[in-house]
This record gives sequence, C-alpha cells and structure tokens, in this order.
Amino acid sequence: MLTLKLLRDDPEYVIRKLAVKNFDARAIVEKVIALDDNRKALQTESDALLSQQKKAAAEIGALMKQGKKAEAEAAKAEVAALKARSNDLLKQADDNNTELQAQLVLLPNIPCDLVPEGKGAEDNLVVKMGGEEPVLPENALPHWELAKKYDIIDFDLGVKITGAGFPVYKGKGAKLQRALINFFTPPRATRRWNLR
Repeated sequence: MLTLKLLRDDPEYVIRKLAVKNFDARAIVEKVIALDDNRKALQTESDALLSQQKKAAAEIGALMKQGKKAEAEAAKAEVAALKARSNDLLKQADDNNTELQAQLVLLPNIPCDLVPEGKGAEDNLVVKMGGEEPVLPENALPHWELAKKYDIIDFDLGVKITGAGFPVYKGKGAKLQRALINFFTPPRATRRWNLR
C-alpha cells in the first residue's frame, strides 16, 4: 500500500507512475490528500478541546476550595459540553480514518522504473531469458485439463467440500501427492518401545 507521506510529498509522481499501469489515480490521490487534511484539522481541534478541558477541570478544583460552588457548577457544565464536543470529534475522526483507509487500498503499488507503458503482456519488456524455450505441440493441454482427462484431481468436488479452490486428489494423483510429501519430508528418528 502506498504511504501518505509519498502521496503528500509528490502526488504527481504517483499519478504519473500509476498511469504506466493504465490506472487513473488523480481523483483518488486528491481525495486521500483532502481526507488527510481533514484528519489533521480534526486532530488539532481535538487537542485544543482537550487542553481546554484540563484547564477547566483545574479551575473547578480551585473554585471548590474557595467556596464558589455556583461558579464551579458552571465550569462543570462547560467541561461536560467540551467532552460532548470532543466525543463528536472522535467519531468524525474515526469515520474520516475509515474512509481514508478505504481510499488508500484502492491505489495499486507503483511499478518498477523498468516497467514499460503498455496495455497487455505483449507490451512487456523481456529482460533476460535462460535455457531453451520449449516448443509445445498444437494440441497441448494445460495442467487442469490434463488432471480432468486422467481423472487424478477433482477441482469441482474440492469447491463443493471447502467452498474454495482446494483440489481433491484421486487414484494415482493421491499416490503421487503422498509420494511427493514423503520425498520432501526429512526422515525422523524412530523409537522402538519394548512393551514386555
């Protein structure tokens, strides 16, 4: 996720870099900056109210010691009003922060400087290739179709069981899965128990 500091320091850089991904970020960036300004204003006002509350609370104690109960009661009412306003500000700040986070997550990460501008995979820049590129026959099948063809994985049953894309291994697929697990699991020291 992009930081507020980056968005505030150089919003045009963020907008320009995200345009490489064909993402128009101007409206979101401007909204994030406005929400951040509002957050700062709410925080400043909240801090001022807290300072006034502390000052008024100190006055109440002094007035009670001097025997000025009527003035102390008026100061208590003022503190209660300040607390109510402070609570309103806290709610506004929470709503503002929630909206700010909701807007921030809409922005994708900035691409690397090497990423060229383009609309699809054909516009990508090949930086390095290694080895020989395999040549597949015309009728080559992807792995999910091979799994269905040879009946070794049931993706549809996995979705029914878990509600997500977990596979259910069947027959030779289950044996292969177990063999791979056993192959990559380090051997454990076995204990022999003499139960005589």
